[in-house]
Amino acid sequence: MTLPDELSPKTTTTATDAVSEYDERSIRVLEGVEGIRHRPAMYIGSVNSRGLHHMVYEIVDNSVDEALAGYCTECKVIINSDNSITVVDNGRGIPAAYHPKYKKSTLEVILTKIHSGGKFDNKAYKVSGGLHGVGLAVVNALSSQFIVEVVRDGKLYRQEYSRGKKVTEVEELPIPPGRSRGTTITFKPDPEVFETTVFDFDIIAARLRELAYLTPSLRFELIDERTDPPTVVEYHYEGGIIQFVRDLNAHKTPLIDGDEFIFYVKGSEEIVIVEVALTWNAGFAETIMGFVNNINTTEGGTHISGFKSSLTRTLNDFARAHKLLKDKDPNLKGEFFREGLVAIVSVKVPDPQFEGQTKTRLGNSEVEGIVSRVFGDAFEEWLEKNISFGKAVIAKSLNAKKAQDAARKARDLIRKSGNRVTLPGKLIVSRETDPEKRELFLVEGQSAGGTAVKARDSQFQEILFLRGKVLNVEKAGLSRALDNQEIRSIISAIGTGINDDFDISKCRYGKIIILTDADVDGAHITTLLLTLFYRYMRPLIEQGKVFVARPPLFRVTVKGTIPQEIMQGRRYAYLRSEKEKDELVSRLREAGVSSKNIEIQRYKGLGEMNADQLEETAMRPGSRVIERLQIVDEVQTDEIFSILMGDDVTERKKFIVTQVFSEDETGGTGYFWDLASEMDQEPEAAIEDVLSEEEEAEPTVGQEAVIPTDHEL
Repeated sequence: MTLPDELSPKTTTTATDAVSEYDERSIRVLEGVEGIRHRPAMYIGSVNSRGLHHMVYEIVDNSVDEALAGYCTECKVIINSDNSITVVDNGRGIPAAYHPKYKKSTLEVILTKIHSGGKFDNKAYKVSGGLHGVGLAVVNALSSQFIVEVVRDGKLYRQEYSRGKKVTEVEELPIPPGRSRGTTITFKPDPEVFETTVFDFDIIAARLRELAYLTPSLRFELIDERTDPPTVVEYHYEGGIIQFVRDLNAHKTPLIDGDEFIFYVKGSEEIVIVEVALTWNAGFAETIMGFVNNINTTEGGTHISGFKSSLTRTLNDFARAHKLLKDKDPNLKGEFFREGLVAIVSVKVPDPQFEGQTKTRLGNSEVEGIVSRVFGDAFEEWLEKNISFGKAVIAKSLNAKKAQDAARKARDLIRKSGNRVTLPGKLIVSRETDPEKRELFLVEGQSAGGTAVKARDSQFQEILFLRGKVLNVEKAGLSRALDNQEIRSIISAIGTGINDDFDISKCRYGKIIILTDADVDGAHITTLLLTLFYRYMRPLIEQGKVFVARPPLFRVTVKGTIPQEIMQGRRYAYLRSEKEKDELVSRLREAGVSSKNIEIQRYKGLGEMNADQLEETAMRPGSRVIERLQIVDEVQTDEIFSILMGDDVTERKKFIVTQVFSEDETGGTGYFWDLASEMDQEPEAAIEDVLSEEEEAEPTVGQEAVIPTDHEL
């Protein structure tokens, strides 16, 4: 075997040499900020966009902790024009006086020493999310510029840092007018550390809105000074998590018409505070959001398992007490009770044990029993006061039980026989044996699918043919969805199962790419597939495995002399909108290219592209344009799916008209408007077309309006 040059040995090293090289001189101790900068992902999870925004959360968490302790009522977050962040609060301010042990300002100690701060006992803070001395020290270490100002004890303290090293000593300055106390922190992420240093307004807004629901005493203001005029939003929800549940459920069909039924309890046991609000709707989707000390625990934990077990036990007891289950009937499973459930479970734990600093799963075993008891006792009492609603929940759950056989079909689809997996007949497989290297393209139609088969790299790319629009699972529910052949083929090909049977470790692909026509119908099919993934296979999106291909609408070819500065040495260019095409043609004409030497080809569908063109634009890594789907704002994403794919046609039409086909003094704007224009269709006619389709073809906008995306070029 011949090794590449970079792996070929240049010298011969004996075992004796290797041993001698590992001695006391080989041991290096990384202290303080040096260790953080050497392994930043250990502290903020990653150095991509997620880690970047985690820096903001760490600072804001300190303001929230002050609010939980009863000392802070306002928090302002500013995205400055240079993409730095400023966070201002009116809390007590970080201690800044001289520290007798370290013989320096306490402010400097907190900003430079790991595990320093007021949150490691229960004196200053009963509960906390981020950790002073971890959060602040990490942000300081990973910022090219970090400035802190503290108004406390009648003084203003100021200090500046760069990459964790102090630039100035702690200064004592006059207090500015109107400020009696509080902390102001400005930081600029270090481009030497992060892949991107551009903050996303929507991501920060989503987190602040979440915190406003969970901290009703705290008012948030978010300002983006990169826009002209600056964008300003405020979040303050005095109703707390009751309002959170109400807003999550706002665009769903009520389980019972008339009075609002929202359960709420707040109680404590062993200094753990438990707060739960919930209701049900007539839909099929389950929405449970868990929080620990205001941290969104997206992977759940003991607080969620305690809630679920208590919910199941209490509802089964209620069903038997009211003769809705016979003595011989087995208890209903928890998954049946959770159809249509909307619940917020928030706990305050003095010493939370998380999986890492990014806090995605709670591990405290004692919390499970505490949540179960506090919630269960109150919920049992509430059900007896709201018997009609309780009976409606049981009736809905009994109907959900009828889907059990259908769910078993899904499990059978992925059941292994020996070492082989049962795959759908419409799947064109590859030779690759490593699941992470394989890519699945979901392609609608025989013509497009045939072209994709010719265009693919058979080493690692697989094609699944879909026939027309898949079922709208938002309205149909799990039972009907699993009777749909196209959905069964998708489940079988991916291999993970769905819903409670979902297992990400069984996924057969590193990338699942939706490839549809670049028109309204293609956008519609895309969103129907996204509804399936979001409602029943969400970890695929959360793990970054779902992508949308962006095939072009036009190919512009130049004959004769090519304007190098415009065409960049190529004779043709692909464009993805009418506007892009018009701009390119205009530039070519200005450069002296005659109209007879400009050839424009419009693709009405993937089937009109030859294999080479589809390969270059949508399938070949390096030249294709695909977008990774992300759930940036869970509340807004859930709301948009409910509006676009749910039962309320009036609400859906209102959303499409006002937010998709929006008009201003310059004309029509929005994704659907552009597509309608490119298809030579009047926007109003397009609205009526999508609203008049069958249930399997509910109206939609492109996925940009559903889940924000990253671009992969």
